[in-house]
Amino acid sequence: MNKKVILMILDGWGKSPDPKVSAIDNANTPFVDSLYTAYPNANLLTDGMNVGLPEGQMGNSEVGHMNLGAGRIVYQDLAKINLAVKDNTLKDEEVLKKAFEYAKTNKKDVHFLGLVSNGGVHSHTSHLKGLIKAGKAYGLTNMYIHAFTDGRDVDPKSGKAFLEDLTDFCSDKNAKLATVVGRYYAMDRDKRWERVKKAYDVMVNNIGAKSDDISTAMQNSYDTDVTDEFIDPIVMTDPNGAPLAKIKEDDVIVFFNFRTDRGRELTHVLSQADMHEMNMHKMNLYYVTMTNYDDSFQKVHVVYDKENIKETLGEVLAKNNKTQIRIAETEKYPHVTFFFNGGREVPFKGEQRILCPSPKVATYDLKPEMSAYEIRDAIIPELNKGEVDFVCLNFANPDMVGHTG
Repeated sequence: MNKKVILMILDGWGKSPDPKVSAIDNANTPFVDSLYTAYPNANLLTDGMNVGLPEGQMGNSEVGHMNLGAGRIVYQDLAKINLAVKDNTLKDEEVLKKAFEYAKTNKKDVHFLGLVSNGGVHSHTSHLKGLIKAGKAYGLTNMYIHAFTDGRDVDPKSGKAFLEDLTDFCSDKNAKLATVVGRYYAMDRDKRWERVKKAYDVMVNNIGAKSDDISTAMQNSYDTDVTDEFIDPIVMTDPNGAPLAKIKEDDVIVFFNFRTDRGRELTHVLSQADMHEMNMHKMNLYYVTMTNYDDSFQKVHVVYDKENIKETLGEVLAKNNKTQIRIAETEKYPHVTFFFNGGREVPFKGEQRILCPSPKVATYDLKPEMSAYEIRDAIIPELNKGEVDFVCLNFANPDMVGHTG
C-alpha cells in the first residue's frame, strides 16, 4: 500500500504541567482538541538528555528538529563544550591554540563575540569565561568582549546582572567589555541587514552611546523601557571618553555562539562579502567560530566541527526513491532543511524545498499569524497533485509569537 505522510510541526506548541500558566490551554483550540479526542496521541519530552542536552537544559527549535530528523537522540554541542569548560580543556583545542598563537606573535587583539547569558540555547556565559581563561593561560594581554544581550531565552532585564558578573570576572584576566548591543540587531537571521548594520557599526566603527559604566548604561535603557533584546549599541570607554577597542584588520575574532543559525549574517558581513550599499565591508580577520555556521564560509576556523548525521529520515527516503517536500517560512526554513537533515545544506535526491517569506514587522505579536496562510496556500496545490510521498511542514508562529511575551 502506498502511504503518504505529513509531519506538521507546530513550532512552540506544547503541553504544560500547569494549565493555568499555559497560553495554549487558555486559548480556544477546537480543532486541535478534536484531534486529541479522536486519535491516539502521546507526548514527546524535548529537554535535557531526552534530546542530547545537559540534564535540566531546556530544548529549542534547532535541537528539536535535529532529533526529529535523525529519529534518535543527537548529542548536542552544548554538552560537549560544557564538558570542555568543566575539564579545563578548551585551552588544548588546536583551532584555539593556533588563533591565540597568531594573536600573540603578531600582537593583535582578540575579540570575543556572542550572546552573554546562561540561556544555553545559543551560547552560555560559562563558555565565554572558559575562553577568556584559556586566553589568559596562553599569555594574551589584549582580549575584548563584544556582548550581545539576550532577553528572549532568559529574563528580559537580566542582561545588566550578566554583564556586571562578566566585568567582575574579567578584572584580573586581561579582558575588557568593549561593546554591547541587543541580539535583535546582532543575531538577525531574516536578512534584515539594517539591523545587522547596527551591530557591525558598534564593533567596527564604535558608533553607539558612550559609557564607562555598564551598570548605568543598562539601567538607563531599562528606565526607558528598552529591554535586553533591543539594547541600542553601547561603546565602552575609559574615564576620559576614549573607546576601549574596536575590531581592526588582521585581528582575531572568536564567535562563541554554538548554535549556528543566528551567527551567520554577522559572520557574513565581517568576513565573507562586502555590502557596499549598507557601508559594510568584509575585513581580513583571523576568524574562529565554536561550531560550523555555514559550509560555504571561507577562511573560518571551526573549533567543534560537526560531521553530518547519517541515516536521517530525509536520507532514508531518498535512498528508497521517495519524494519529499520541506516547507516553512523564513524564520524556520533552516530547521526543516539544514537541521532536519542533520546538518546537511544540500537537498537530497527527490527533496523539494518551499520557502514562504516571513512578514517584515518589528516583532511578530504585530502579525501573530505570520505566514501561516501563505504556507497553507503553497502546500495545498502540491498535495492535490498526489505525487509527493512525505511533507515536513513547519508553522512558526506559536514559537515566534511566544518569544515576544
